[in-house]
Amino acid sequence: MNKRQSRLRRALRTRSKIRELGAHRLCVHRTAQHTYAQVISPDGSSVVASASTLETDVKSALKHTGNVEAAVKIGQLIAERAKASGVDQVAFDRSGFKYHGRVKALADAARESGLTI
Repeated sequence: MNKRQSRLRRALRTRSKIRELGAHRLCVHRTAQHTYAQVISPDGSSVVASASTLETDVKSALKHTGNVEAAVKIGQLIAERAKASGVDQVAFDRSGFKYHGRVKALADAARESGLTI
């Protein structure tokens, strides 16, 4: 089993537990260069809000898109957009990534911006 398969196996375990809860899910994905976040409905059929470092206004405001500073910006942005869509409480889906660094920074920024995780 390689690193990707191990991460996806951890992600499935988390997602099955979130599905039992029936809550909106804040799904985070990170690559070496970018960070992505989506708020997905409880049934998994629609994306309520999304933010990523690929967006031109976010990209232009940052010096580098693959660091903690960029993750904080995405956390604030996803919280604003989720609250504008009427979602105040979400379950955090880290997609099998460790909860430190950029993933932790995104979650903390979303909490500080008023999203309940």
